[in-house]
Amino acid sequence: MMKKITILCLGIALIASCKSKNKSQEETHETVLESKMDIPSEVSIIPIEHATAVLEWNDVTLYIDPVGGKSAFEGQNSPDIILVTDIHGDHFNLETLQEVSTENTTIILPQAVADEIPSESTLALDIMNNGDTKTHSGIAIEAIPMYNLREEALDFHTKGRGNGYVLTIGGQRLYFSGDTEDIPEMRALKNIDKAFVCMNLPYTMTEDSAADAVLEFQPKEVYPYHYRGRPDISDVKKFKELVNKGNPSIGVIQLDWYPNDDF
Repeated sequence: MMKKITILCLGIALIASCKSKNKSQEETHETVLESKMDIPSEVSIIPIEHATAVLEWNDVTLYIDPVGGKSAFEGQNSPDIILVTDIHGDHFNLETLQEVSTENTTIILPQAVADEIPSESTLALDIMNNGDTKTHSGIAIEAIPMYNLREEALDFHTKGRGNGYVLTIGGQRLYFSGDTEDIPEMRALKNIDKAFVCMNLPYTMTEDSAADAVLEFQPKEVYPYHYRGRPDISDVKKFKELVNKGNPSIGVIQLDWYPNDDF
């Protein structure tokens, strides 16, 4: 009788040990999966020109403010998502949208831009206005205000008309300013990994204003873009010096936004 009890106890202990081992393996597996999910996926950033860029993430392609016709995107994947910030010609061009879009492309844009597109258009539009948040292809998209503050520039970009965008993509938060000055909504941004910040007069802001705003919301990296003005070109070297003097930990990264020019 004692032998039977001993064998039974050993069996129960063995089963419990196996269950504990299996549970431990499952927990380890779950931890590994969670860790993998926490690792940011690489986002490829391809400057096209001025305010126009292509982003690649996994199998998703985004176009930011596509202009210049289909030829400007030769060699690029067709877009799954297009983001348009404003009505001006360096951000919105109907012919380009029609040429690069496919039946699978969603175009995200503010109401003011949608109003410029003929009602008979077959383009797939998704209107977002300041403060809206939506998710497409696993990417969270926030529409951020963009507008002018200087009295002499108020008519260039009125508050509520255009969108900047914050994208949460591949574990990172990317901010595209669109045409704006150093507005409170920009200064209040949090946890930005990569910030694409404009600086061109007379339409947006000076290098000093852009640097001052960046030093307030403190992105990990900042990419000066949209810096061709009229008649002058903004001094991006000065911008870098101002940012690095104020906070050396912010990386200032210069991409070639004007491949056809010497600046």
